[in-house]
Amino acid sequence: MEILRGIAVEPGVAIGEAVILDAEDYRIPYRTVPPAHVSDELCSLEEAFKTALRELAEQTKWLDTHLGRDAANVFEWHVGVLKDTGLRQNIEKLIKEKRAAAAYATSTVMRNYQRRFMHMSDPLLVERIRDVQDIERRLLRNILGESREDLDHLTKPVILVAHDLTPTQTAQLTETKVMGVALDTGAATSHTAILLRSWGRPGVIGLNDVSTRVSGGDTVIVDGTNQLIIIDPNEATLEEYRGREAAFHRLTIELDTFKELEPRTRDGARVYLVSNIEFPREAGVGLSKGADGVGLYRTEFLFLRREGEPDEDEQYEAYRDAILGAGEGRAVTIRTFDLGADKYTQEKSYEQERNPMLGLRSVRYSLENLDMFKMQLRAILRASVHGKVRLMFPLISSLMEFRQAKMTLHDAMEDLEEAGIEFDRHIPVGMMLETPAAAIQIKEFCREVAFVSIGTNDLIQYLLAVDRGNERVSRFYTGAHPAVLRALREVVKACTKADVDCSLCGEMAGQPLFTLFLLGIGLRSLSMAPANIPEIKKLIRLIKLSHADRVARRALSFDTDRQVTNYLRDETRKLLPEDPI
Repeated sequence: MEILRGIAVEPGVAIGEAVILDAEDYRIPYRTVPPAHVSDELCSLEEAFKTALRELAEQTKWLDTHLGRDAANVFEWHVGVLKDTGLRQNIEKLIKEKRAAAAYATSTVMRNYQRRFMHMSDPLLVERIRDVQDIERRLLRNILGESREDLDHLTKPVILVAHDLTPTQTAQLTETKVMGVALDTGAATSHTAILLRSWGRPGVIGLNDVSTRVSGGDTVIVDGTNQLIIIDPNEATLEEYRGREAAFHRLTIELDTFKELEPRTRDGARVYLVSNIEFPREAGVGLSKGADGVGLYRTEFLFLRREGEPDEDEQYEAYRDAILGAGEGRAVTIRTFDLGADKYTQEKSYEQERNPMLGLRSVRYSLENLDMFKMQLRAILRASVHGKVRLMFPLISSLMEFRQAKMTLHDAMEDLEEAGIEFDRHIPVGMMLETPAAAIQIKEFCREVAFVSIGTNDLIQYLLAVDRGNERVSRFYTGAHPAVLRALREVVKACTKADVDCSLCGEMAGQPLFTLFLLGIGLRSLSMAPANIPEIKKLIRLIKLSHADRVARRALSFDTDRQVTNYLRDETRKLLPEDPI
């Protein structure tokens, strides 16, 4: 039995035999054709482009119908590339001048196209390389009449294991018997991860070498809840996970009954559960799960929709749709672009940063790109007339940064006033607390912010000096570390004393393991993925604040994260004995 830890893209449990997807590229040798056959090759190329565009149109229509417009938008860039006359002409030129076969000419030009994205500073621009590879494979399949990625033959549920999946391959999974996915590569914000999340089945990515450790036919467990892949489990583990799989299914059905109930503790305390979203339509998904609003709209995902940055009108429409989708009277907290590090930036070439997580990212990036920043702020302000909107700046590490960001906001307000465009002049402006510096200076920040949202995803990695996306050190990344718990307690205490609204929007918010502790230190607003809301709501309705207070004080007394985890798990299981914690 072997256990691997990666990055979960969807919670849940799936068990099945492994199917290994052949990740080998097409091998196209150099081949020329007689002069008389050049026109045949050009016709073959033209037909391949037409077929590829027709396939994409059909696939986009299917995705739009079944998974929503945001999932379908992943292929917009593919269509744009295939309609690029310059690209087509370069391939035709190679066929005409060198008498190259259509397949070789296509492969050569597409490989050169990939190199345009190999020296971008933002790591996620490497995603464009995978997109180009996907387009290349599609064209070659149509030219050569081959289909290498065919999972239609499956007759029983399986776990798909691969080095990587292109967006096209991922979209095709919805009509197969694939019940879970394990990938070597991937980041939580990649196109593939977005489609896997929309697909709604358990998946773990970023596993480094799972495709070389698993053989076809091996039994594999995908534990999307705990970010694990278990290879060739022993009988005891297999039996345990069969129980978890059944329990997760029962829980999913049961939790649907909680969406109409208030998240109120047994002694009457109202807790507000709001959703984290990447796309506007997810605001409606949160509403269907019983969310009180949107606690974090990650606007940088707008950069996944097309090449280059979205313009002001596109941003305005996205923010407006999210506000309307959240439901009347429910607040939507919009975070300005958290670009850089592991997120998209404008497609310009910069020198590679040695440590992008500590580099030009988030509000720092925005303040160095004021035109882009002001455009976003104007779009948010314009959308603010459609409902209750709060504006939040990410990764604030100093008071000066927050003040500079607010000055830019005032500039954006002046632009709209001069243009006679309405907006909420009293929009609440807050900060996402993600750095140790901000945690230490929380008392000073409380004098200037309307609200604080604790982003534990980054706060934990900066407090513990652990890259949360690095599987080599992921075992050190934990919210149960005593330093993390104490930092959270001090931040909440300071905000409570200053009467500043404080919420938590990191992954901890959606993990039942931490709910007792978070309520015990005084948090009354938690923002999480929509799918997590019903379970957290169920747990909250079983809690008494006096119990949560005792649990928090006891958890804060431990010296190690293992002690904290074991204690919190035991206390939570007393309330949810049947649920997998």
